[in-house]
Amino acid sequence: MFDKILVANRGEVALRIMRAARELGVKTVAVYSTADKDTLPVRYADEAVCIGPAPAGKSYLNMANIIAAATTTGCQAVHPGYGFLAENSDFARACADNDLVFIGPAPECIDRMGDKAAARETMTMCGVPTVPGSDGVVESVDDAREFAERVGYPVLIKASAGGGGKGMREVHAPEELADAFMAAKAEAKAAFANDDVYIEKLVLRPRHVEIQVLADDFGHQIALCERDCSIQRRHQKLLEEAPSPALDETLRRNMAVAAVKAVRAVDYRNAGTIEFLLDNDGKFYFMEMNTRVQVEHPVTEQITGIDIIKEQLRIASGEPMSCADEAPFVPNGHAIEFRINAEDPENGFRPCPGAITRFDVPGGPGVRVEAYVQAGSVISPFYDSMVAKLIVWGRDRDEALARGRRALSEFNIEGIATTIPFHQAVLENEIFQRGEAHTDFIEVTGL
Repeated sequence: MFDKILVANRGEVALRIMRAARELGVKTVAVYSTADKDTLPVRYADEAVCIGPAPAGKSYLNMANIIAAATTTGCQAVHPGYGFLAENSDFARACADNDLVFIGPAPECIDRMGDKAAARETMTMCGVPTVPGSDGVVESVDDAREFAERVGYPVLIKASAGGGGKGMREVHAPEELADAFMAAKAEAKAAFANDDVYIEKLVLRPRHVEIQVLADDFGHQIALCERDCSIQRRHQKLLEEAPSPALDETLRRNMAVAAVKAVRAVDYRNAGTIEFLLDNDGKFYFMEMNTRVQVEHPVTEQITGIDIIKEQLRIASGEPMSCADEAPFVPNGHAIEFRINAEDPENGFRPCPGAITRFDVPGGPGVRVEAYVQAGSVISPFYDSMVAKLIVWGRDRDEALARGRRALSEFNIEGIATTIPFHQAVLENEIFQRGEAHTDFIEVTGL
């Protein structure tokens, strides 16, 4: 196991990684921008290094400063968390070039699965179901029109690089295609410095179901059950639960088998997630792979008892994962994660940075809160708006829903607007209560 690692991130995920490392006896180094100098992760770490001013491009995306911080403090490895440089193959290579272990997959895997067109081709070759789509990048509007006419509308134009819903446009009629194609390319270029796009047949009213995977250097590749991430706005997840209400044992097993097949096809190592679309007929299709730990990993931890961050550290340090003999996993109870963001759901989820004047977290059995703030903390306009994650567990879904209602009612945050009222409304919605929410849930319900 490592002696010391650098956490190349901020906020709740930085603190989450540091806590797991401390339990394994690993010292941690925090990096921070000038805007984050007084945050909890900076105080919690064994050491802390300022890497630049507030803008992320000058701090959390500054590879040279992060590498320098790791080498000068004597770290052996770097954990990227999620976001920022987590899926940047150049950063993974820079770590290796400076004798630092990147706690994640090899840069070749990041490249292969990060290019969505290449990932689709890889999955098709290894027998994982994929949505009918273009053969690689679509170069022109004419090519896009030819594909759309062949498979039939609606279609989905998607950026080959990046994620988070950027560079993505739905097209429901021929007259919409040209404008949508050019808009997707422009947005992809601005977000990822790469305007390549490809096109898929649009699966109507799907569910978003993903499989958490782990793989080590000792021939172990396992699936840690699924998560349902169908509650999302503009392709950004807002609430996740595990297991999915839509899966029976047969479908769960089949999706897990497909996920492990995908992992083996790219010789993957460490933690990752295979994301699928699930249609109303029970057919599932590969969507993408996230080559990192995800925001919603706690719901999987709650139903499996596995600490995914610790497993990442074990795998990266050259040890076998500790949970391989426990596979295949059967979900134990039900967990729901609520992303508590500094956003105003009454006004189009407008970001609401500012000072928190009160921060009372819920407690009791089956309640887990991951946060990096307290009363007096300031939510910066420079970064993601997440304030905390509330995770609840119950022996079954009904108990998890009841516990979620109770915990949300006890979560008192003042000084900024948050998404807590939105989550409370979701729990009272009959469609969600029945476990029938699709990715268009917000649009259909008007929440």
